[in-house]
Amino acid sequence: MAATDSQTRSRQWLGRLRTPGPAAALSAEEREACLACTTELLRAGRAELAIPLLTELTRVCPRWAPAWRLLGFAQREEQRMGEAAMAFDHAVQLQPEDALSALARAETAYARGLPAADLFAAARRLAPQDLQVLRGAALAQAAEGQTAQAEELLESVLARRPDWLEGHKTLCALRWTRGDHFAYAESFAHATRAEPQNQPLWLAWFSAVAQARDWEAARAVIGAAEQTLGFSPALLLARLFVASESGELAEAERLFAASASLVDPIRELAYLRHHLRLGRLELAEDTALRLTQSAAATTVWPYLSLIWRLRGDARAAWLDGAPPYVRAIDLDFANGELEELASLLRGLHTARAPYLEQSVRGGTQTDGQLFFRGEAIIERTRLAIEAAIREYIAALPPLDARHPLKCEALGDRILYGGSWSVRLQAHGYHVSHTHPKGWISSAFYVSLPPPRALGTAPAGWLRFGTPPPDFGMGLPPYLEVEPKPGRLVLFPSTMWHQTVPFESGERLVLAFDVRAPRQPN
Repeated sequence: MAATDSQTRSRQWLGRLRTPGPAAALSAEEREACLACTTELLRAGRAELAIPLLTELTRVCPRWAPAWRLLGFAQREEQRMGEAAMAFDHAVQLQPEDALSALARAETAYARGLPAADLFAAARRLAPQDLQVLRGAALAQAAEGQTAQAEELLESVLARRPDWLEGHKTLCALRWTRGDHFAYAESFAHATRAEPQNQPLWLAWFSAVAQARDWEAARAVIGAAEQTLGFSPALLLARLFVASESGELAEAERLFAASASLVDPIRELAYLRHHLRLGRLELAEDTALRLTQSAAATTVWPYLSLIWRLRGDARAAWLDGAPPYVRAIDLDFANGELEELASLLRGLHTARAPYLEQSVRGGTQTDGQLFFRGEAIIERTRLAIEAAIREYIAALPPLDARHPLKCEALGDRILYGGSWSVRLQAHGYHVSHTHPKGWISSAFYVSLPPPRALGTAPAGWLRFGTPPPDFGMGLPPYLEVEPKPGRLVLFPSTMWHQTVPFESGERLVLAFDVRAPRQPN
């Protein structure tokens, strides 16, 4: 069923359910048809349209668990986490034997930062072999300080299911963030001995060590996989990736030639970066422009910025803004409120090391969606930030369908691709990076060292427009923004940014990515 058909049917069902009196009553067949309509809306990514219909359906059929459960999923998709939690509670009360509702209730509690280990234990009793339940149970245990038990749970499941990739990745992340940078990927070694012909296992192992930029280990994994599996296009691309990213440019040239017939977005992006390292700007631009028409568009716009700046092309100003689309907005927070927020955030930084894929150096970054939590200070902060986001967007130039930032109007709601806290300590910083899953990105300064502890300016400042140093470009920054408690900095997710190292103390930041809005049909 097309999304527009679902929308038409949902309006018809809404009219029916809102009819006063007995006319709103539904037969069993009708309520199933109504629920199917909302399911189609959710599959089409239109949870905001499903919520009003499901709300009416739960009013008319208040003791029907499937309607409450689907309402919870729709509300969770719209990031209305408190309402979703209440809907899942209703579903579990009405149908306590339903494993899906029990899992949804546990996952929502975990996402809100609430104790969830007991809720996952309840879900495990209903679905003891469900891998999603078991992964959630391990994460909840780790969040409640039971890291050893979490790792033991994952290890026991992986002993039975060595092909469980998500379990390996989760265990690997738990070990790395608690400071184990030697045996963090050990489970992959055991699994490939148990299932030597399982290529996805080898590739997941390679990905884990490559993210750690342990090129020697990455080459060893590829070599062992090739000995076991023989030639594979995927392994050729893995070897190419290592050669290119580790600086073996001659070997990378050979492997790019050997893989010329392969059509793969990973190869295309690696080739783009390879061209940039070698100063082949025209070839890099051709590759990047082609990729802007693909799902990799948000990843390649930042490279086009670098190419156009190096070539003196006016399109760099079109893309990044002139002046750049960076705005610092000082929010009105009382000192006591910022300290309350800082105290909460510090308590969330329990890891000893940042996750492998993160840009943090000399600090930690929290996991999960910070804005999903239920604390009052988080809610007050989010509301203040959203007012600033609307102000930022209103000040942008007119819409331009070709532009990654100005392509869409915001609409009436703000959804987040991620929200987290970063705590940097002495000499900490962020490497130059972008946010390919975001639309608008941010830094909100919660707590900073005294100016003398930061060091000479621009120590600890946020720097925009400088490429990663391994490209050897020498481009100067567009600008540098001074941090200040209560200051929110907003900028396009496609813009290169980094943090300058500072001398001593603690630099505590709340950050988020706003998701690009979806235009209504």
